[in-house]
Amino acid sequence: MVLIHAARLDPPLEPDADEARRWVLDELARPEYRAAEPTAFDLAAQAIRDWIADLFSGAGGLPLPALWLVLVTLAVVLVVVGLLVFGLPRLRRRASGAVPLFDDGDVRDAATLRSAADAAARAGDWPLAIEERFRALVRGLVERELVRVHPGTTAHGMAAAAAVPFPEHAVRLEAAAADFDDVRYLARAGSAAAYEQIAELDRELAASVPELERELAETAANGVRE
Repeated sequence: MVLIHAARLDPPLEPDADEARRWVLDELARPEYRAAEPTAFDLAAQAIRDWIADLFSGAGGLPLPALWLVLVTLAVVLVVVGLLVFGLPRLRRRASGAVPLFDDGDVRDAATLRSAADAAARAGDWPLAIEERFRALVRGLVERELVRVHPGTTAHGMAAAAAVPFPEHAVRLEAAAADFDDVRYLARAGSAAAYEQIAELDRELAASVPELERELAETAANGVRE
């Protein structure tokens, strides 16, 4: 009797169709299977890839104007998606440019700072002219998203950051930061020569292409020539 009772408690060796279906669903509901499922982004990306592949596999039968129209439409879609994901460059530059410089709440743009520096130079106020021109130099790099301003960033810290995209100007950037500290924190008189050196450096950087962009352009040009 005991053996018969124990045998009845054992699970059936051959489950019926409903029981087998339930076991399969329970197994597929486990976390490891759920994690392996493709996301909505994966499905959308795969659909786009399949559409492009189907499009070009039959492109031989399309007239050239129609093919160009499809390519242009695809390019426009990619640009719109890029703008939605990364935002408008102009708006991003404006947002980064609004960060205060040197923890003193100064959010003026580079053009305004350069005008203020020129006005101070015409008045012979070299400490103010030097300070404003160095701020303009830094703000211009921030607006171009070549450097970032963080709380507590010093003039020498900004010079070191600017030397990354412009390594050939590292020494002059450090000298400009020293001139800025001299007139701002050490109450030194500055000079017309010091101001002109910073102004010239500011103009050169504004007209210069960062090293990385220059290398990429040269690499692309060499690839075209080859």
